[in-house]
Amino acid sequence: MSGLPEEELQSRGNSQPWLEQMRELKETAAQVSAARGNILQAVREVLGDHGVQEEKREEILQLTQAAIKKVLENYRQMPDWALEAIGAAIDKERTSKSYGGQGKKTWWLPPFSFSSANPPETILQPRIAPGDCWPFQGSRGHVVIRLPEQIWPTAFTIWHISAAVSPSGEVSSAPKEFAVSGVDEATAETLLGTFTYDVHKEIAQTFHVQKELPRTFRYIKFQVQSNWGNPEYTCVYRVQVHGKTASPNDHPWFH
Repeated sequence: MSGLPEEELQSRGNSQPWLEQMRELKETAAQVSAARGNILQAVREVLGDHGVQEEKREEILQLTQAAIKKVLENYRQMPDWALEAIGAAIDKERTSKSYGGQGKKTWWLPPFSFSSANPPETILQPRIAPGDCWPFQGSRGHVVIRLPEQIWPTAFTIWHISAAVSPSGEVSSAPKEFAVSGVDEATAETLLGTFTYDVHKEIAQTFHVQKELPRTFRYIKFQVQSNWGNPEYTCVYRVQVHGKTASPNDHPWFH
């Protein structure tokens, strides 16, 4: 189910974070695979109810099955290395301070009320719910994530709730323009790309590295340069870091 050759699996046998990732991915892939038949049957019934001709119906079913297969393949190829559960952590010395509002004033609108701000570790959790985000003051801030091991980063996924589920009915605190860099203690930052999160699109948006990488990284810096209009604070829900481990044969640009 992992899609990797046996010799590569053996070479990674001592990587506990990688094993945890593969276990989670296998479980999710198995669930989606188990539901595949039900999905195709439901599509077949809907097409029949709408009088779609048999020949056209089969073509649509084939396309649906191909789409499901592509989703599974993409999911297996994009594990998330920025998960606290597998060893990712926040470098607090190189991260902006959390924001809890002025005095006793809450930083979130009713019905949510917090006596203190969520810590930056919030962005390393898989839960996405209104208020479960990391706030920092103003529209510019950054967080440095320590990955469980060296990786070749290939893409990043940023999450934020939609206006439809926001208690205030808007998402002006969402990040807008941001940059991602690879960093460590010994060398200068390596810019991996500058991007824009669009609140009018999906709540989870994936952005691919914009340049060929010179090396692997253990630390990733996510730097917000603007938000969608909130003058008081910006709130980050989740940052996912995708890529491959630092095995010599794993450079993603050669695959």
